[in-house]
This record gives sequence, C-alpha cells and structure tokens, in this order.
Amino acid sequence: MKYVNCFCPSEASRLRKRSLAVLAVFVGGMNTASAQEWQWHGFLSQGMIQADKSNFINQSGKPSIALTELGINGAKQLSPNFRLAGQLVYLDGGNRYPSGLKLDYLFLDWALLNQLDWQLNAYVGRFKNQHWIHSSTRDVPLTRPSIVLPQSVYFDPFRDIAVSSDGLALKSSVDTSYGHLELNWSLGATPLSEQQTKLLLGDRVDGRSRQKYVHQASAFWQPEMSHWTFGVSLLDSEFSYRDASAEFFYDADFVLQRFMLNAQYHRERWQLASELFQERMDIRGFIAPEFAIAQFGQGGYLQGIYQLSADLRIHAMADYFVANKDDRRGKELMAMTQGAIPDYFGFQHSLSVGVSRDLAPRVRVQLEHHWVHGTARLAPVVVPDLITNRHSHWQLWAIQLMYWF
Repeated sequence: MKYVNCFCPSEASRLRKRSLAVLAVFVGGMNTASAQEWQWHGFLSQGMIQADKSNFINQSGKPSIALTELGINGAKQLSPNFRLAGQLVYLDGGNRYPSGLKLDYLFLDWALLNQLDWQLNAYVGRFKNQHWIHSSTRDVPLTRPSIVLPQSVYFDPFRDIAVSSDGLALKSSVDTSYGHLELNWSLGATPLSEQQTKLLLGDRVDGRSRQKYVHQASAFWQPEMSHWTFGVSLLDSEFSYRDASAEFFYDADFVLQRFMLNAQYHRERWQLASELFQERMDIRGFIAPEFAIAQFGQGGYLQGIYQLSADLRIHAMADYFVANKDDRRGKELMAMTQGAIPDYFGFQHSLSVGVSRDLAPRVRVQLEHHWVHGTARLAPVVVPDLITNRHSHWQLWAIQLMYWF
C-alpha cells in the first residue's frame, strides 16, 4: 500500500479498485484451474510515466500512473500431442493503446511432428505473433528489454493487433549441421474496437474498422557454434473502414506490407539486437472517395543490454523511423498539406538509456529515459493530433515496479 500511496489520493483510489477487481478474476481462475492441473504464471506491475510536449501518454504532458500491467497465463497438457495455453491481461497505458481487460491469446498447440532434430507445431485459435524478435515477449513486462519498446517496429497503438491474431499458425524447428533453423507462418485477423479505431485513424471518426487479414512468414537461423542469430520476416495485411452516415470521412481500404531483417548477438554478460524494415502503406478513400496515396516508410533500431551483475543491468537504444523514404525530413508532407501538418510529423527518431535491478527473486524495478525528435509515431496515425503535438523535440521517462509468480 505504501507504493500506491505515493500517488495523489484520487489516482491511488482508482488504481486500487481497478487492481482488486482484476485480481479477483485472476484468483478465481487459478482456484478453478488448479484442480484441472493447469500450470499458472502471472505478473503485476505499476509505474509512473511522463512524455512532456506530446500526447504519447496524455494530452497534458504531466506525470501519469497510466503504466499498469496485470496478467495471468496458463497452460495445460491435454495429451502428449495437444496443449492448451492462454493469457488474460489488464492494461492501462494512456494514449499508447486501448485500456481494459484483454484476452491476449488462447490457442490449441498441436505437435504434428516431434523428432530429435525436427519439430513441427500448429497453433489454432488466438495465437501469438512469433515473427519479430520481441513480438512474442512484449506482452509481459519482465521479458521486455525496456518499458517502452522501439516505436519504429513495435508501434504501441498497434500493440493488440501485433501481439496475436485469430487464425492458424505453423512453427517448425530444424537442427542441421549448418545450425538451427526456425520457420514460422501464420494467417489470421484481429478484432478492432472503437477505441482502437480512433487511436489509428483519429478522434473524430465514428465509423467501424476491421482487419481483413494479416499474412506473415519468418525465418531465423543460428549458425552452428555461433553467438549470432539472423532473421527475415514478411507481412501483408489489409484493413477496411466503413463510415458512419453523418461524418466527414469516407469508406476506405488500407494495405500494409512489411519486409524486415533482424540480427541478435548473445554473450554471457551482454546482448545486441537490431531490426530493419521497409513497409508500404496504401490508402484508398477516407479523406475523399477518390483519394489515393501509396508510400514506403523505413525504420529500425539498435539495442544493447549489459549485465553489470546478477541483479543489475543497463540498456541503450537508438531508434529511427521515416513515414516516407523519399521525404525523410517531412518537407513534402508539409508542402502537400499547405503547411497544415508540420514537417516533423514525417519522421521520429529517438535515443534512450535505462537501468533495471532485481530487488528480490521475483521483484524488479526498471527506469528509463528517451530523447525524441519527431512525432510520426504518435497516435492517431492518419489524422494526427496537431494541437497537442506542437513540438518537434520531446522527452519521455518511465519507472516501473514489477512482480511475477
């Protein structure tokens, strides 16, 4: 309770009620599942965050406790070849992503093949995205390298869309004389809420959006006796928007296609990770019935983590993103909108440093600071917030305390 009471009374009361309600759901689920020999794990984390001169967290830019992550996940081996797994979370991230209870994933894992040097699994249901370096671990605070991931690749407003999809996924692992090879394929879609639609398109939209499909494939290769792992991933997705009868915007279709390369390097005390991508964004409609635009964005990051001791680690990251590779400084964007949209909405670059320490076997505190130039990765995406985001340079700091079991 001392941790909660460090906040103002109104925020502390709101957080306390919210946490107790979610924990009641979790505990009830654990009691029921334990009789069925489920294996349960969970996490509770709360922090404080501020992103001044931007709407990344809120419109005021003041410190906020909108850094809540509560979750429980479980798995049950139904038979030698079938396993059921799922995770329920409660999130409050301010303007970063939709808040509330979420079913992150719930899928049936079918072991189609399990030999000494070759495994093949099929996942049916709401499966996890395993195509990017952090895509399958970003949903749990203690498995992320930082509180806020590089926004070029792990764009927070897309969090729910990127974590999981409803459909079918295949995963194959092969050990050869040349090293370890992992192949992934998936096809599915993610339901979009009204809050998610406004985060992506704009606060003034009243219509409905949906993801028609997302088709992904990836490959990761670790050479024999090497500390390196190399990967490549492909993404093809399509969204639609159907306008309300009395609004300014129109029916639209959006196509997003991404090609990404990644590399990881692991040693005993330190590790490096990098992902580079080029993506195509195609918009038809929305602003006007005949409106059409297609552009190629580029981005990537370099991230390093060093283990100072068994319970203390530091990390640093450089992140880069441009919405249009042919307009890296946003000058054409400003000219096209006759100055209505400033040039810094065409890019977003940042540098960050952080430190985390284990206070106890299952308790960790993490602190980080980001220096950001540009606003291209702030929500909403299509109709940006020009009133709040009036500054090309802004900063972000966050501290988070987490416990897991």
